[in-house]
Amino acid sequence: MAREQARSLSETNDWEHVDRGQVHQDWDLLYKEIAARLDDSRPGDPHIQDLVRRHFEIACRFYTPTKEAYLGMALLYAEDAPMREFHNSYHPGMVEFLGEAMKIHAEQGTGFSS
Repeated sequence: MAREQARSLSETNDWEHVDRGQVHQDWDLLYKEIAARLDDSRPGDPHIQDLVRRHFEIACRFYTPTKEAYLGMALLYAEDAPMREFHNSYHPGMVEFLGEAMKIHAEQGTGFSS
C-alpha cells in the first residue's frame, strides 16, 4: 500500500487534483450512513456493499488501489490508533464492520488496479 501511495503521490503532485474538503465531507456522510445501518446489517448485505462501493470510489479519487492496498486500508483503520478512534467515533463497531465489508468488496468487486 505504501509503495502504491508513494507512486501515486509522485505522479500526481501530492494528489493536487483531489478536493480534500469534498472527500472528507463525502466520507463523513458515508460513515454516518454506515453507522445508521450497522446494528441491523451484515457486512455482505447488498445495501452495505453499495455503501462500500462508494467508499472505494471515494478512495479512487486519490489513486486506484490494488485489492491488496484496499485491504491494507482496512488494516490501517484497525491497527492505527488515531484512525481506529476516528472511525469508531461514528459507531463503536465501525472498524471491524467496515473492515469485513471492505474484505468482501475486495473479493467480489471490480475496478481495482492490477
